[in-house]
Amino acid sequence: MIEPRLPKYQWGQRVKAAIDLVNDGSFPCAPADALLVGAGGVGEIVRVGTQTEANLPIYLVEFGERLVVGCLEEEITPVEGAQGR
Repeated sequence: MIEPRLPKYQWGQRVKAAIDLVNDGSFPCAPADALLVGAGGVGEIVRVGTQTEANLPIYLVEFGERLVVGCLEEEITPVEGAQGR
């Protein structure tokens, strides 16, 4: 069994997309491979969960109104000097 990795980021933390976030097919309101958020887009973590098979933290990040995207740690970086909730 793989030991769970502790989350690096927390709920309410402001982050930005480290890369272009494209639809991998799991976002039903956009075509597959559509750009959801461009690199540098700023959002806020609204939930932290775990991908159970690999025991990796998954972050639900709200980028603007009504756009919540599941992100891996490698796909986001903290916004310098920003305070969360």
